[in-house]
Amino acid sequence: MTENKNEEQTLENETIEESAAEAVFAEEEIPAEDNQGPVEKDELQLAHEKIAELEAKIEEMDNRYLRLQADFDNSRRRAKLDMEAAQKYRVQSIASDLVEALDNFERATKIEAENEQTKSLLSGMEMVYKAITDALSKEGIEPISSVGQEFDPRLHQAVMQVQDENFGSNIVVEEFQKGYLLKDRVIRPAMVKVNE
Repeated sequence: MTENKNEEQTLENETIEESAAEAVFAEEEIPAEDNQGPVEKDELQLAHEKIAELEAKIEEMDNRYLRLQADFDNSRRRAKLDMEAAQKYRVQSIASDLVEALDNFERATKIEAENEQTKSLLSGMEMVYKAITDALSKEGIEPISSVGQEFDPRLHQAVMQVQDENFGSNIVVEEFQKGYLLKDRVIRPAMVKVNE
């Protein structure tokens, strides 16, 4: 019987030791799990914050790209319009100078010719005058019609006013100097006399 008691006690001791070992392992495992839980949560939170930060950067870069694209499109459109305007009005500077020469030709052709030599000289000047006006007309430069037209401050420069019953109010009565248009742009306004 003593042997049975010893065996029982040994079994009992082993059970107690196993229970104690299990309890120790259980205590160690619980804190270990608790310690790993917050670590994983911190890492997860950091990962979410990093993702949010990267998404914000991507959105900012997308917005910057769209703004740059819009700026580029606007610049390209402005450059195209500038180039078209430069092409359309390329002869403006030379036309401004030639208009002065046309004035001189007009004055010269109004001179009374007294002999054949003067008449032939005037005839040659009229031919040159016509050739210049034809060349300017091909480039879109036309004289502004004034006499009998309503006064337009964009096209006419009034230097005198008169009261003439033969003309209506605000009508151009006389033209002192021709004005010229280059397509839709005024090169020089016509200098006119206007009825009140």
